[in-house]
Amino acid sequence: MSAQTESLLKELKLHTVRATYRELAATSAKEGLTHVDYLTELMRRESETRRQRRVERLLIRSGLPLEKTLETLDLSRLGLPVATMVKDLIEGDFLTRKENVLAFGRPGSGKTHLLCAVGQALVRKGHAVLFASSSLLVQRLLRAKIDLTLEACLKSLARFEAIIIDDLGYVQQSREEMEVLFTLLAHRYERASLMITSNLPFSKWEQIFKDPMTTAAAIDRLVHHSIILELNVSSYRVEAAKKGQKRGQK
Repeated sequence: MSAQTESLLKELKLHTVRATYRELAATSAKEGLTHVDYLTELMRRESETRRQRRVERLLIRSGLPLEKTLETLDLSRLGLPVATMVKDLIEGDFLTRKENVLAFGRPGSGKTHLLCAVGQALVRKGHAVLFASSSLLVQRLLRAKIDLTLEACLKSLARFEAIIIDDLGYVQQSREEMEVLFTLLAHRYERASLMITSNLPFSKWEQIFKDPMTTAAAIDRLVHHSIILELNVSSYRVEAAKKGQKRGQK
């Protein structure tokens, strides 16, 4: 191949093609592949490499805990209805429909692991997902409001097809903090998906938003297009402790 070929591949940033075209050309000649087959394989390799790099970037940007995967999640303890819904969620169609996913359950029931596992599966399919605890996300929004950059912050968050807000209501926050959270809910309504975990049922959400009208408006926006997962199981941490205690007594 000519120096011009190398130069063009470099200019076009076809790095995988540049690294493999000689080796593949030799293999194609031996196996009698057509020019079209040779070109198709080169483009397939380039495409796969770019896909893998994009997934790596998305995973880093997501903030997802990488140990919380579907492989490390015991779906059987969550029950068949939840397991069935999870299989549907990882297909990602709810993102296209701009639906929200709301996971309710006691502390330790596996809510966070469940949504993080779904989030990772979505990222590995090329979707942009962000994971954040509700307290840290609220602080980010509140700082932006104080700095008069809230609109820019919301636009930045709009790049994510789904935002996982973990432990909504677990830490009690001020009215000002909840106002900026409501602003985020309103901004994403029918535009992009939210995935939320909470140990509080809707009937207690006034503890979160501090005001009956704001509470009703928040619930209305979240539930209008939503998938609700109810994890009616005991804490897996308590279960693990009991199992360890029994082993120690033997």
